[in-house]
Formats: sequence, C-alpha cells, structure tokens
Amino acid sequence: MQIKESETRIAFREKLKELMLDNILMDDIDRIYVPLAKLISEGLNVASKTQIIGINGAQGAGKTTFGNLLKVVLETEFGMRVALLSIDDLYLTRAEREKLAATVHPLLLTRGVPGTHDIKLGEHTLDSLCNAAAKAITSIPRFDKSTDDRCPASKWEKFTGRPDVILFDGWIMGATEQPEDELAYPINMLEETEDADGIWRCYVNDQLKTTYKPLFERLDLLVMLQVPSFNKVYEWRSLQEKKLMMRTQGKKNLRVMDDKELARFISHYERLTRFLLTEMPSRADMLFHVNDDHRIFI
Repeated sequence: MQIKESETRIAFREKLKELMLDNILMDDIDRIYVPLAKLISEGLNVASKTQIIGINGAQGAGKTTFGNLLKVVLETEFGMRVALLSIDDLYLTRAEREKLAATVHPLLLTRGVPGTHDIKLGEHTLDSLCNAAAKAITSIPRFDKSTDDRCPASKWEKFTGRPDVILFDGWIMGATEQPEDELAYPINMLEETEDADGIWRCYVNDQLKTTYKPLFERLDLLVMLQVPSFNKVYEWRSLQEKKLMMRTQGKKNLRVMDDKELARFISHYERLTRFLLTEMPSRADMLFHVNDDHRIFI
C-alpha cells in the first residue's frame, strides 16, 4: 500500500523544484530542517514576540536555500508565519555608494562589506514586521544584483501582519569586529595595492563595532553555515554568478561579473570571511558544516 506523502514533503519537493535543486536534498527534511524548526517552534517564545533568527554563512554557502527550505518546514509542519529578509537586500543604492566612495574610500563603491548597507532601513523593516497589526502591510526591501542597485519600492515584497519568525540571512550576520592589531597588514593583493594605508579596512571594522552592533543584538538565535575554507567561496560564488547570468539573459544594463571581476570582488570579503570562519563557530547558537559537495551536516 502506497503511503501518502505529507504536506511538508510535498511543499519541500516543490520548493526544491522552484530553486532548481537536486531531489537528494529531500533527505535533509528529517535530518536537518524538522529538528531545527521544532527547536524554533518549541524553544522560543513566539506567542509574545516575533523571533529573529540570524543565518550566517560565507558567500555561496547556501544561506538563501537554507532559509527558503526552513521556511517551508516552519510553515507546513508547525503552522508558523515566516518572513524572509537578507542583509543583501539592505545595500545602499549605487548612487549612495558612489558618494561614499568619493568621500571615505574608493573601495566602498563595491557592495558587501560593513558600511555598504542601509542599517536604518533594516531596523525600520524589522520594527515594522515585529510590531505589525493583523492587517498591516510591511514592504520588505529587495536589491537587484544584476543591476547593482536597489529595486524600486514598487517591486518590494509585501508581508501582511506580524510574522512568528523572521529568517534574516547574511554573510556578515552576527559578525563582530576584528582585534585592531589584525588590521595592520594587508591580507591580499587588493588590500596591498588599493588600501595600503588601511583606511578602508579600519572603516569597515569600525562599522561593525558601532553601526551594525545594535542590528545584530536583535537576533534571538544565530545559526552558522560553516564552509570548508575560504578557497571554496570563489568556486561557489562563481556558480551563483553563472546562474545570475542565465536568469538575466537578454536584459540590458546588467552588471554580471566575469572571472577576473569576480576574483577582485571576492577579495573585498576575504578578511572578514577568514576571521568569521575561525571566530564564530564557538559562539554560534547552532553550527552546521557545509561539505565540499554543498551538503549540510551537524
């Protein structure tokens, strides 16, 4: 007799199809997502306040996939209302970063590092979601990486009411500043040639110490997806760029990177990525390891 597939498994399978992911990830429902969703639903006081779950992981670690699949399980298996927010959607506009590059340091034109996000927009979005009345609508910002600029507000996602859980992802999610003595020397060619005096990396570090700290203090739970090494970041981020190119084929005014541009782009992230890979595992509330095949293990 054939056993009827559960609503959760059906929804999970549909999400894999939508994200163009291998069906082998169906194995992760009971191994990864149901236990974590159960912890969130039972271990956090969702009745009294919206819980903000931070998801940290280097570029290409699979944060967006992880958040989307966890959302499916939280909603279908545990009946929770879930909103998704990425720190990538809080980037300053292209014009704002151009101004920052002209007044502080040229490297701040490139999105990604602390100092290139609109933290006030992030705090406003979280406040709006957490305090929403039943029929209130919150507009969740969206950023278009193919144009390197924020989407028009008319294209932002709408969320009605107050979610039980906000899944908030980002490669610097929950990050703390580096010790100042570690900033003294460049760690790659980009820093050596374009930040020889350390102004850029010190500015980035100061942003983590000040502007970003209150945002990250809002997290009720910090989950880390720990990649094998920084060397994997380029390989996986390159795959993301190829997928972006496929999705946006035929569109004009795009900013999709070739291999040389991507290598330079990722150099902006190297310092903090290496630091987080060594510093965060010991203090993350939940630690998952991402293997060379992009599979997640406890």
